[in-house]
Amino acid sequence: MAQPMFGDLLRELRLKRELTLREFCRLTGLDPGNVSRYERGKIPAPLQVDTLDRIAAVLGIEPESDEYKEFQSAAYLSAGRLPKGVIDDAELMARLPVFFRTVDGKKLTPEQLDILIEMIKEEL
Repeated sequence: MAQPMFGDLLRELRLKRELTLREFCRLTGLDPGNVSRYERGKIPAPLQVDTLDRIAAVLGIEPESDEYKEFQSAAYLSAGRLPKGVIDDAELMARLPVFFRTVDGKKLTPEQLDILIEMIKEEL
C-alpha cells in the first residue's frame, strides 16, 4: 500500500480524533489557513521537529512509534525531501542513485511498486 501524503494523513488523524480544524489549530498553535493548505496539499508539510512533535502530540501519536515515523516520513516526502533516517544512513545514501536509476528506467506500475515495497519490508 502506498504511503499517504502528509495532508491526507493529517486530515485522517485529525478527524479520527474528532477535532475540528479550528480546535486542532488552537491546540497546536498553528494557523488554520496553513493547516487547511497542508491538508489539501497546497503547501508542503512543516519540517521543524518541534512543530511536527506538537502536531503528533495533539493527534495522539507516540514519539518513536512506527506511526510517528510514518507521519514524519510523510511530512518530509510532501516537502520533496528524503526522511532524516535515510539521510543519516551513509550506506543507504550511497546506493540510492542506483536504485532510483533502476526504478526510473523500468517505469514500474503502482502495483509493481507495492510489490517491491512489500519485498523490501520482508527483508528488513
